[in-house]
Amino acid sequence: MSNPADELDHGTPRPDRTGQAEAFDAIGERYDEAFPHKEGQVAAAEWLVGSLPAGSRALDLGCGTGLPTAGQLAAAGVEVVGVDLSDGMVKLARAHVPGGVFHQADIADLRPGGPLDLGRFDAVTAFFSLLMLPRDEIPLALRTVRHLLVPQGLFALSMVEADVDDFEIPFLGNSIRVSGYLRDELREVVEAAGFEILEESSYSYAPAAADIQPEVQIFLRCRRHA
Repeated sequence: MSNPADELDHGTPRPDRTGQAEAFDAIGERYDEAFPHKEGQVAAAEWLVGSLPAGSRALDLGCGTGLPTAGQLAAAGVEVVGVDLSDGMVKLARAHVPGGVFHQADIADLRPGGPLDLGRFDAVTAFFSLLMLPRDEIPLALRTVRHLLVPQGLFALSMVEADVDDFEIPFLGNSIRVSGYLRDELREVVEAAGFEILEESSYSYAPAAADIQPEVQIFLRCRRHA
C-alpha cells in the first residue's frame, strides 16, 4: 500500500502567483527593514548547521533577500540553493550570498517531472513561504518538500499562527494573500505529509512597520520519515 505522503499529483497545473511575485518585487530591501529581528529563524538555521554533516546541501524555499538564512548556511559551509517567486528578491539574494545558487521559481516547479530538477537535499527551510499559498495547496507543497529531502532529511519551517485561508492583507504598501493555521492544525498537516516534528517553538513578534499587525510565529523542526 502506498504512503499518502509519497503521492504527488503530477497533473496539478502550476498556479498563477504573479500578483504575489510583483508585490515582493516592489518591496525589495524593505522586507528586512520591516522584520529586523529574526530570532526564531536564526535559531532554526543554527539548529540545521549544528545537525548537518560537512558537505550537506540545503534548499531555502522562499529565500527572499537571502538574509539571514541562506547567508547563515553558506557561511557554515553548506551548499545552498534558494528559490523565490520574486525575481527582485532572487537578485538581492545573489548579491547578499554570492556563494549560493538562486532560482526564480514556484514550489510547484520542483515537483517530480517539473521544469526545475534540483536533485535531493539534506535539509529544506521554508520560513514564512508556505503562508503565501492557499490552504488547499499547502499539503501538496509539504509533500513536494518531502520528495526533495533525502530519507531522514531535516525540515525547518515557520508560519504565522492564524485561522485564515488565502486572505488579502496590506503589506508594506502592497497587497498580498496569506494563509495560516492554529498550531495544533499546523502540526496535523505537517505530520500527515510524512514528517516527524522534533521540536516546536513560538515567538510573539511586532514588525517595524505600521501596516503589519503583531503576530505569533510558530517554528517547527522536523525530520522526514524514511
